[in-house]
Amino acid sequence: MKCNKCAQRAVFTMRHYKLSLCETHYMEWFVSHTGQTIQKYHLLRPDERVLIAVSGGKDSLSLWDVLIRLGYAVDGLYIDLGIDGGFGYSALSHQKIDAFMAGHPETRLHVVDLAAEYGATLPQIAGRKRRGREKPCALCGLIKRHEMNRIAQAFGYDVLVTGHNLDDEAAVLFSNVLHWHTGYIARQAPVLEERTGLARKVKPLCRAYEREVAAYALIRGIDYIYEECPYVEGSRTLMYKGMLDQLEEEAAGTKLQFYVTFLHAKKDGFFRDEEALVELHPCDTCGQPTIAPGSCAFCRIWKEPER
Repeated sequence: MKCNKCAQRAVFTMRHYKLSLCETHYMEWFVSHTGQTIQKYHLLRPDERVLIAVSGGKDSLSLWDVLIRLGYAVDGLYIDLGIDGGFGYSALSHQKIDAFMAGHPETRLHVVDLAAEYGATLPQIAGRKRRGREKPCALCGLIKRHEMNRIAQAFGYDVLVTGHNLDDEAAVLFSNVLHWHTGYIARQAPVLEERTGLARKVKPLCRAYEREVAAYALIRGIDYIYEECPYVEGSRTLMYKGMLDQLEEEAAGTKLQFYVTFLHAKKDGFFRDEEALVELHPCDTCGQPTIAPGSCAFCRIWKEPER
């Protein structure tokens, strides 16, 4: 198959766009497509200081690379959760980020070492008495949200960027619609605006399929961690992604249509803005905004007794 732009051999085909591209034109397309998403949803301004949360995976490293190519001043944040999984998952993730940064000396990396900062790793926290042996996925999200906001606020960044792609967003939306979690549905968006004590958060890859991001990383030569987090096995999110993959196989563009039409419905006022109704106040311990009385959920997990 030939590239639709130059008649050279195509290396990647996007059925939903009916587009096949060679390496050069695919990289150009992906960078341009991300830039268009940023403009469409007013995610970033050229003069802003940007902080990107990086995991060592293809999504965050590819997005970091694209933002640099688009001319944004972007620093990284890595949260070391102390996950081993038998192969040193967190340490390997950090190595991939360091390798990426070696080619981008203009960037800075903030590292939060959970054990050094708070005295315990994620697996240790999850194993404490009150939480039994449950998977630490919910705790992981809680910790990351808290620390991402803390670092963004502490170092004066204008906006916090995450590498959530279209497959991630569609799966989350699918899950929330199945269970009619109306509060989560109302808050899901490419951009979460700044509120008192909360940094603005944006998702420039929200319209990029996971396989498109993977193709960019491969063509660009970005070395990322291929191994999944040891705790992801059996995740409901993976189950929902699998269901959406089947729909996508039958009808190319299903995920994109599902997500984009949701955003249109939200813009047209189909969902009530429940976030505006939530009253926030500073946590008694860390000072970050919380809806809970006294200490926030993040601070409470460090007060639980050990097993």
